[in-house]
Amino acid sequence: MIERTGMTEIVPDWGSAVSAAAQKLADSGFEQSHRDSRALLAHVLETTSERIFAWPEKSISPEQYSALMKLVDRRLLHEPLSRILGRREFWSLSFALSDDTLDPRADSESVIETVLVNQPEMEKTSRILDLGTGTGCLLAALLSEYKNATGVAVDVSDGAVKTAQQNIIDLGLANRAEILQGNWDDGLEGRFDIIVSNPPYIVDSEISGLDRAVATYDPVRALAGGADGLEAYRQLAVILPRRLADNGLAVLEFGHGQAEDVGNILASKELEVIDFREDLAGRKRCVICRLITNE
Repeated sequence: MIERTGMTEIVPDWGSAVSAAAQKLADSGFEQSHRDSRALLAHVLETTSERIFAWPEKSISPEQYSALMKLVDRRLLHEPLSRILGRREFWSLSFALSDDTLDPRADSESVIETVLVNQPEMEKTSRILDLGTGTGCLLAALLSEYKNATGVAVDVSDGAVKTAQQNIIDLGLANRAEILQGNWDDGLEGRFDIIVSNPPYIVDSEISGLDRAVATYDPVRALAGGADGLEAYRQLAVILPRRLADNGLAVLEFGHGQAEDVGNILASKELEVIDFREDLAGRKRCVICRLITNE
């Protein structure tokens, strides 16, 4: 329970703090208010949500309670929980976020699933390229599965590159990965067995109408796909033929309703569109392509 003595608010335990924070969130329409509140308090206390749930009677200081409520105020502005906590789980790996990176979504895991299904030789010594890496999540997830692979990730944003580099180090993958700043494949050498990308694909004029959590907190550069949302795919269609190995595989993420257009753009170059893969909502989310061979 929360007691008030004069103008001073005393919060005697973790459970009361969570309840107070959850009530503020629930009053503003947040559906998972207790989950969010436990996560925020765990962040303040540098512990886990599981411990908060298991030990509600543990005491909390006024300073800790004040810090919690400041985080709740940020959540009330619809700042994503992952942004407040500074981390996001992707493919069961933990990634630090920054203002220069997208917040990885579960739908993007279909890129990893698609690669694994189409390149099942897990022990193969592969070379992987991630174009527009952001947090480094696609490259890191693939390296966690392909234990003998090495990879290169590129991003035009210096801030994103620094974030990805730190994530790669934290995940123990630095000996197999190189994170570079650049415009797509500028300055790269050689060809790659696996190329992945989650490029910008939102129509520029539609960004302001996106969910507030995306429009306000994700970097515009990582969202804006040009006047029709397809500009990045036109560039990638030129890049892939010179970077894919003869038997290489490219998997690109795209937005809802873009499958046909993306497929046509890729097929107009030296690329064979193999298939499309759906996301968790059953929408086409990834395109799979290879170099056209004369065999």
